[in-house]
Amino acid sequence: MTEEASTPILTREGAVATLRLNRPRHLNRIEPPDLAAIAAAIDEVNADPAIRVLVFTGTGRAFSAGYHLGDLASSPDAAVAKGGPQLSFEDVGSKLENCRVPVICRLNGGVYGGSTDLALCCDFRIGIDTMEMFMPAARLGVHYYPSGMVRYVSRLGLNAAKRLFLTAEKLDAAELFRIGYITEIVAPEKLDEAVDALATRLAAMAPLAVQGMKIALNEIARGEFDADACATRAKASQKSADLQEGLAAFREKRAPVFHGR
Repeated sequence: MTEEASTPILTREGAVATLRLNRPRHLNRIEPPDLAAIAAAIDEVNADPAIRVLVFTGTGRAFSAGYHLGDLASSPDAAVAKGGPQLSFEDVGSKLENCRVPVICRLNGGVYGGSTDLALCCDFRIGIDTMEMFMPAARLGVHYYPSGMVRYVSRLGLNAAKRLFLTAEKLDAAELFRIGYITEIVAPEKLDEAVDALATRLAAMAPLAVQGMKIALNEIARGEFDADACATRAKASQKSADLQEGLAAFREKRAPVFHGR
């Protein structure tokens, strides 16, 4: 783990990649260059079929303090990566949600502002029991972007979304678990163990089935389900070597070894 601040760092161990926000002195506040780095890292993961799981986390005592408010105040288009094609915070969130592989958010500490949505973009969120979160949009006078509000409502329900957006209330880990924001809550010393266990389990599943079903489930949650595309993926899975391996392993009472084809 590096101590020098930088744009997010992508590392890999076997089938699991880890993307780490790396500005610990500022609680991993997200700067404009970080947006481009996150997007590039997701592109790298999407392009490598050997990667089956992505872990998204932060360095130090917080997951992220959210987008840099000073930059947000300086321009109406603040949440845009400087240099190259313009990339908004919303764009990066959508890209993370649509990452090819399952994404685990390793919530190593507090999560605030726009970063609360980045966590929701992930498929699983494992948080420590001392963490907290709040979304201060109403307190700051910020009207949140559309896809983020859709995610809040589709994942947490309308009542929880209204509570978080309209009151700017700070919630502790127990309440976040109750409303479904955290999918698993653990003691700090158990965080790595829990994340590793889930990553290992996901990486052992059949990639074609997992990745196809992830697309469909997210589409259903957003009310954008493409039944024809889902049926096409299902038929491809039925003809795959992975299905034959899964059935053979079941008959032989052994763990399957999938190759994503």
